[in-house]
Amino acid sequence: MKDIINYYYNFDVREVTEKSSNTSFIYNGDEFYFVFFNRTLEELNDLIEVNKELKLKGIRVHDIILNRFNSPLTKVADNNYILLKLNMNKDEEINFIGMLEYLDKLKLNSLNSKLYRNNWGELWSKKVDYFEYQIKELGKDKKIVLDSFSYYIGLAENAISYVNKINKVMSLSENDKITLSHRRIFYPNTSLNYLNPLSFIFDLEVRDVASFLKCEFFKGEDSLLDLQMYLKIKKLTPYSYHMLYARLLYPSYYFDIYEVIMNNNGNEEDLIPIINKVDDYEYFLKEAYYEISKYTNLERVDWLLKEEH
Repeated sequence: MKDIINYYYNFDVREVTEKSSNTSFIYNGDEFYFVFFNRTLEELNDLIEVNKELKLKGIRVHDIILNRFNSPLTKVADNNYILLKLNMNKDEEINFIGMLEYLDKLKLNSLNSKLYRNNWGELWSKKVDYFEYQIKELGKDKKIVLDSFSYYIGLAENAISYVNKINKVMSLSENDKITLSHRRIFYPNTSLNYLNPLSFIFDLEVRDVASFLKCEFFKGEDSLLDLQMYLKIKKLTPYSYHMLYARLLYPSYYFDIYEVIMNNNGNEEDLIPIINKVDDYEYFLKEAYYEISKYTNLERVDWLLKEEH
């Protein structure tokens, strides 16, 4: 990979670090990542424009570097790669308040962007169908996955039903904020991922908020406290309050690990910390329901609220 980078970017890199599908290196004092590009070409054009706009606003997003042929894409063994130059220390953490400030930096004015996501129920349904097919074909020897899978599929179906039901009685309005969001949020929330333009999408503000809360919960942090703070400082529409709760319901935290395991890149034991917190997370969902209900008439999830608060 070192020779490919040197050839396509006119560099003289002496040493690289290869991990998974990414290659990193230092050149002239700057840190670079040569990363696998797994999005569409149509999305790439919008990502480049978004990156330019963010830089004009003074946001230190990572640069997409063009190769010697003036293209952002470099093909290696039939796969496309992109070279990113980091503009902030990769380990610098963006906390919850910092993330909320970033969410205010760029809002989507037109829903025509290829980066816009709005069909959660449909996307989640397709994923669940695929996971159920996959577990039948590849999961026979995976005891931890098999023992836990049904519960999380049920939780996902609950989230799908919730979204679909809300979309029948409410709809997106001009007061619902469509902001710069991310395909995935990690915790700690470091600049390496958060300022990576290849992670950018546009979605409801509550997407990143819910993702952050879920991630920090499973790292042992007080997600309920951050949720309470968010609800106090941000006034949402009834639709966005419901979508926030729907995203908290959807168990992306389980499926992200599940997919790595099923692709033979992870260990089943990685699911144990998630599974061990199942009761705690149900309690968090219950408390989150009551907190959000202080601001809107939130649709109930009866099985979670069997006991009175």
